Amino acid sequence: MPEPAYPAARAVAGRIHEHFCEHVARARARGRTDIDVEPDVADIEAVIDAAFWASLRREEGLTPTISMALLPPERAGQSIRFATELPLRASALAKVGPAVERPGIHLGVWRRNGELNVWGTTRMIPAFCVVVEVVASGLLVIKHRNDPFGKFVNVAVLEGDQIKVVDEGFSREPECPGPVKSLLGIEAPGRVSGQVDILVQLAASMRAHHRGGALLVVPGDTETWRDSIVSPVLYGVDPPFSELADLMRRESAEADSHEWQEDLRRSIGAVAGLTAVDGATIINDRYELMAFGAKIMRRRGSPAVERIVVTEPVEGAQVSYTTPAQLGGTRHLSAAQFVHDQHDAIALVASQDGRFTIFKWSEAEELVHGHRVEVLLI
Repeated sequence: MPEPAYPAARAVAGRIHEHFCEHVARARARGRTDIDVEPDVADIEAVIDAAFWASLRREEGLTPTISMALLPPERAGQSIRFATELPLRASALAKVGPAVERPGIHLGVWRRNGELNVWGTTRMIPAFCVVVEVVASGLLVIKHRNDPFGKFVNVAVLEGDQIKVVDEGFSREPECPGPVKSLLGIEAPGRVSGQVDILVQLAASMRAHHRGGALLVVPGDTETWRDSIVSPVLYGVDPPFSELADLMRRESAEADSHEWQEDLRRSIGAVAGLTAVDGATIINDRYELMAFGAKIMRRRGSPAVERIVVTEPVEGAQVSYTTPAQLGGTRHLSAAQFVHDQHDAIALVASQDGRFTIFKWSEAEELVHGHRVEVLLI
C-alpha cells in the first residue's frame, strides 16, 4: 500500500514550482538556451513525499541520507542507468540509500508512461534542476544550482510539519552581508560568477564539525580589534598564516584545477577546525589567520550590548529585537559585544545544535544585526 500523504509536501509544492518557473523564465530572458525542462507541481510533491517517508525508515539502523534530482536521464550527462527502474516509494529508496549516500551522488527521478520512477544515479545536475535531499530523519532540503558547476542554493527546508521557504528578496536589503547574499545565490558586486566565497565555505565547515565556534573577521589594515581581545592571546599566530590568502590570489588562474580545489578544501577545513577550540578564531579580510582561542572582552569605555535586531531570510519571518542572551549562550553574547565595539568587523557564530548567526553592525538601526542563516547552510 502507498504511504500516507505528507501534508507539508502538498503545502509547499506550488510555491517551489513558482520559484523554479521564475528562475527559468529569467534565465531564458538572459539568453540561456541550456534550460529545456520545467518541473511539474505534482512531480515536486511526489518526490518530497517519497523523500520524507524514506527519511523515517532505517536501513541497517541508519537513516537513508539520499539526494534526488527531478530530471530525465537524457539531461544527466554521464550517468548510471538501472536496467529496471525503481518505483518512487520509501521502501525502494531506503534499500538503495547506502549506495548513494556519498556527497555529489543523486538519484535521478522522472515520469515515464504516467509514473514517476528512479531511473539511475548521476553526478551531473543541470541548472535549475529540482533537488530534494534527505539530511536527517524528517528533515529535507529543496535546492538547485544556478549553473551546472556552481554551489547549491537552498529553496526550502522542511522539518516535520515545519516549512521554511527562503526569501530571496532578503538579498535586496541595503545592509545584507555579502556571505548572506552568496548563500541566497546572489553574486556580490565585483565578484566574478563562480568565484569562491571563502566566508560561506568557512561557515559551512564550522557548522559541519558540530562543536560550535566563533569566527571574527577584522580589517587587515588596522589593529583596533585588539582593544576587544584579552591580551596576551593564548594562541596568537605570528606571522599570520596566509595559506587561504595565497590560494585566493591564485584562484583566477587555477580554480579549475583539482589540486587547487583540494588545497582550498583542506585549508578551509583547517581554519574552520580551529573554531572548535574554546574562544574565537580571528582572520582578517585578506583571509590571513591572526589567532584562535581568543577571549573577547568589552572594549574599555564601551557599554554592554543589551539589544540587537534579529532577522532570518525566510518568507513570513518577522524582524525581532532581543538580547544576545536570548539568541544563544556566551558565544553569541561575546560575538555580539565584539561587533558592537568593532563596527567594521563581522562575527560568524555556530551553535552545537546547528544554528548559525552572522553578526554585523547596522548603521540604519545603530544596533548589532544578527542574521540567522542556518536555513541556508543545511
